[in-house]
Amino acid sequence: MNTLSELSAFRVVPVVVLDNLSFATPLADALVKGGLGCAEVTLRTAASLEVIAVMAARDDMLVGAGTVLTTAQVDEAHEAGAHFLVSPGLDRDVVAHAQSLGLPVLPGVATATEVQAALRLGLSHLKFFPAVPAGGVDVINALHGPFPSVRFMPTGGITMATLDDFLSHPAIFAVGGSWMVPRSLLDSGDFDGVQRLTHDTVSHLATLAST
Repeated sequence: MNTLSELSAFRVVPVVVLDNLSFATPLADALVKGGLGCAEVTLRTAASLEVIAVMAARDDMLVGAGTVLTTAQVDEAHEAGAHFLVSPGLDRDVVAHAQSLGLPVLPGVATATEVQAALRLGLSHLKFFPAVPAGGVDVINALHGPFPSVRFMPTGGITMATLDDFLSHPAIFAVGGSWMVPRSLLDSGDFDGVQRLTHDTVSHLATLAST
């Protein structure tokens, strides 16, 4: 199973902002025990690359680097062991460099013009960002018509309350979200809370799959 297929199987990708390197292992443990062995660790903190390295060294986690803005960050994430990359926007240089390293990359798009540009770069799986402010499922439905082969990972503003609306759409292969890894729990080191919210999410996904 390749990386994008694995993300599709998880259906939900926790989007992590973590300042404390010592919390990397207990966070990974909480996600795995809760049933989601994946994470997008955003490059927004000084500890982010080391957090990625700790998580990527495990054999039970699929770890991506998020908020990748430059080719230098592509190199840094690759060296840290990231399994995939996520960007908020579409940057040709970032995409091309990731492709040259064999790293799956999910650049952010929100318009038809951006989707067309991504297709010209050989991409079929894209981040839809910011999902809710950009129009949510209605916009994805509109894009699905002219681009039926494209699959999206909406991220930005999605909650458990809106999860079903997104995952029920055939063009959506997964969603990114932080409701199971809120900064309040991460900052306080409440990993029992993270595990509980992750387990609740996985249980909800199971119920959704059975209906």
